[in-house]
Amino acid sequence: MYEELKDDALIDKVGGRFKLSTLIQKRLVALMKGAPPLVDLDTKDRIQIVLREIMEDKIYLDLGGNVRTVADRSDQPPPSLSSL
Repeated sequence: MYEELKDDALIDKVGGRFKLSTLIQKRLVALMKGAPPLVDLDTKDRIQIVLREIMEDKIYLDLGGNVRTVADRSDQPPPSLSSL
């Protein structure tokens, strides 16, 4: 099991377990289809890459359930749960 998944901070960061699993699944699909990783990790473990992207606020789910990158939002950080 991945240590990051044991920490509730990651779950809270994305707004719950369902959103976390959705974000992980959708980003894994994108990576498998050839999307470049947004973090520099010395691993080919795609789940580890996705977890690091989430922890570093590189990706998030928008209100429509689509995976977005911080680059998609120009100069704004990803929305926090408290702002929704």
